[in-house]
Amino acid sequence: MEKVIKLSLIGISLGIVGLGLQSCNQNSGKKEEKVSVDSVQHKKDSLVVVQDSITKVDSLRKDSITKMEENTSYIGVKDTTVLLTDSISPRYIYLTFDDGPLNGSQYLDSIATAKGIKINAFLIGEHDKMSKKLHGYTERYKNNTLVDCYNHSYWHAHNKYSTFYSNPQTAFEDFELAEKSMELEHKIVRLPGRNIWYVGNRKKVDLKSGASTAELLHQNGYKIMGWDCEWKINGVTGKPDLTVNQLYTQMKNLLRKGTSYTKNNVVLLTHDNMYQTKKGQKLLSDLIDSLKQHPNYRFEFMRNYPK
Repeated sequence: MEKVIKLSLIGISLGIVGLGLQSCNQNSGKKEEKVSVDSVQHKKDSLVVVQDSITKVDSLRKDSITKMEENTSYIGVKDTTVLLTDSISPRYIYLTFDDGPLNGSQYLDSIATAKGIKINAFLIGEHDKMSKKLHGYTERYKNNTLVDCYNHSYWHAHNKYSTFYSNPQTAFEDFELAEKSMELEHKIVRLPGRNIWYVGNRKKVDLKSGASTAELLHQNGYKIMGWDCEWKINGVTGKPDLTVNQLYTQMKNLLRKGTSYTKNNVVLLTHDNMYQTKKGQKLLSDLIDSLKQHPNYRFEFMRNYPK
């Protein structure tokens, strides 16, 4: 009987333990299930955040691209090397021709009219008085509203520049004589054999022997004009020292880089007698056509320098 009771008690105990274990297992399963659900939800939330970030990045990229497209514009021209900065503001071209009137001046007058551009003639008094024909070329210049006439001295220093500039007063009087004899309207000069600038309060001297003459002229109300680049063409053969493209590129770079004497202004020096031949005339026409490609390039008179 005692054994039976003990066995019963043992059975009851085992049953209780079994129930406890079952209860623990059930609770453990619920916890694992909860943890699993939470993990899945966390992953879903993370994915949403990542997707939102990607969407925002894509939106920013689209906005940036749209703004770039709105702010970028190109002007179509034949010269594909023109930079965007070349079209920001006007640039001024001054075509200047020295030593006229000479054989060749009449063709410059015609080219200016045909191309509809302004040019600048620096004249020598002696040449104007040399013959009726040459004086007639001066008159053609004066009657052409696209041509301005300026002072390049009377005797051109007899090509003895150091001697000419050794006496500034005599040199000054030479320019006065040229102005009166040719009845020049503008008090603008270019010194023979010297690349000297004296405009307003700015000046640049290449050779000191002309500095005193330039100073005296400036004190008497004259502007002294130099040049930024030069083009030499053989007046007999029409062969140039620079091709049209080389000179065009040089002028364009001076304007683009701002390395001319005055930014956004470039002055070309050449000479009337270089355009006696059809070859020379064709070269000048081609240069003008190249420069006219640029919608922001303007051909100007030296009396308006600098712009």
